[in-house]
Amino acid sequence: MSFYFQVVKTQARARAGIFKTPHGDILTPVFAPVGTQATVKAVPPRDLVEVGASLVLSNTYHLYLRPGDELVHEMGGLHRFMRWDGPILTDSGGFQVFSLAQINRIDDEGVTFRSHIDGSKHRLTPEKSIAIQENLGADIIMCFDQCPTPTDRAVVDQAVERTSRWAARCREAHPDDSVQAVFGIQQGGIFEDMRARSSEFLTQLNFPGYAVGGLAVGESKADMYQTLDTAVPMLPADKPRYLMGVGAPDDLVQAVLRGIDIFDCVLPTRIARHGAVFTPTGTMNMRHTRHTRDENPIDPSCDCYTCRNFSRAYLRHLVKAEELLGHYLLSVHNIRFLIRHMEAIRAAILEDRLEVYAADFLNRYLGTQRS
Repeated sequence: MSFYFQVVKTQARARAGIFKTPHGDILTPVFAPVGTQATVKAVPPRDLVEVGASLVLSNTYHLYLRPGDELVHEMGGLHRFMRWDGPILTDSGGFQVFSLAQINRIDDEGVTFRSHIDGSKHRLTPEKSIAIQENLGADIIMCFDQCPTPTDRAVVDQAVERTSRWAARCREAHPDDSVQAVFGIQQGGIFEDMRARSSEFLTQLNFPGYAVGGLAVGESKADMYQTLDTAVPMLPADKPRYLMGVGAPDDLVQAVLRGIDIFDCVLPTRIARHGAVFTPTGTMNMRHTRHTRDENPIDPSCDCYTCRNFSRAYLRHLVKAEELLGHYLLSVHNIRFLIRHMEAIRAAILEDRLEVYAADFLNRYLGTQRS
């Protein structure tokens, strides 16, 4: 089989596993940097390898609009186009259609929208989303779904019904998982009964993996964690579970404790572009005057290129001067921080000490948040 998921070790609901793909094995739990437009912002593939990335996400909506999925296909698919040899995941474009584009019409067949780039009119259906992702050539592709406001029960109810019908159409359009594995997306907002209804339908379609969608989109952290408590056990235990769009260090450990295997988020590169970095004791603002003459690295315990070579004083200078090198160096550190975090979580599961690691990490990270 081209795709195969094996749970190697469990500790309570947390799992350490291996997800085998045509472009390499993914050790889980795993964090995937986001390369929205076939590039992780400011970070070349060479450096993604160095920081230990094993999975990268790209975006169907953006690549469909520019440069076009057919051109990417003509250029040999995403792996060749962006020169990344490891596994790639593409989302369905649904979230971006609902959050970025000017919606003209949503109906049971699909969505008509205008591009946020030039206002041109487009139509995206489940079948078209699958066709675009097949052209892009990612290893893991996603069903087209409707991502609703998670706390509006009427809106969530309609989205669950529509997402279920769209999932069946995606499965019909892509029945063969030998080259590309299509994941179903559980919806249901913060409502347990709707998550259950979504899961019951999706599991009948026997996807090789499942995502938890519609979280980290405006609800509180407490609501997100409570939803994961009930929603994750509804998904098959022998398939990988993917929490979409979550990347805060505290959320990662909380979600792993609840049984999630795969994560992605733009957060590490986004906060880097605003001069912020992850540290074991919270997020740190590199613009702060206290770093002006500080010869220390961001994190003495970090093994990334940035921390091995550059002082906080120099990094502050780059950020204040708005030099592009600052975006690169801070992004490299932030991505490596999250990957090291996931490596440590996986080791803790394998050694039956996850609860101790989680408590210690959360106490340090949340207890002394830096400005």
